[in-house]
Amino acid sequence: MKLNELKDNYGATKDRIRVGRGIGSGKGKTSGHGQKGQKARSGVAINGFEGGQMPIYRRLPKRGFKNPFAKQYAVVNLDTLQTAIDAGKLKAGNIDLTALGQAGIINDTKDGVRLLARGAVTTAVSISVNSASKAAVTAIEKAGGKVNIIA
Repeated sequence: MKLNELKDNYGATKDRIRVGRGIGSGKGKTSGHGQKGQKARSGVAINGFEGGQMPIYRRLPKRGFKNPFAKQYAVVNLDTLQTAIDAGKLKAGNIDLTALGQAGIINDTKDGVRLLARGAVTTAVSISVNSASKAAVTAIEKAGGKVNIIA
């Protein structure tokens, strides 16, 4: 086999539709744009336009406040931590963000990892996270562990 003999499998590629090339082509004359009107012309961008009627995005009230600086944490709960330790995915000694990722507990760290107090932990765990709730910290310290908050 030579490089000049390589070709795609049958059906792997499709020819592009050439519009405006005669009525017999099926995409001739109006080129799939229908008859007349604003949308048949070139340079049209009318998203949200409702023919002069007040658009729905202007009729509905805007409510609340979205903080652009809010942090989005990946959440780890105590029961998730305990099941991972019991299954042998995590060693209770020193748990950090990379260990949590390798164990499959978190996929994306986002702005960091936050430890929450759902469930219970029975093993003495030393864990480093970006944020933790007070209840989670007390639960881990009660079990003989330690929570290290990293900046």
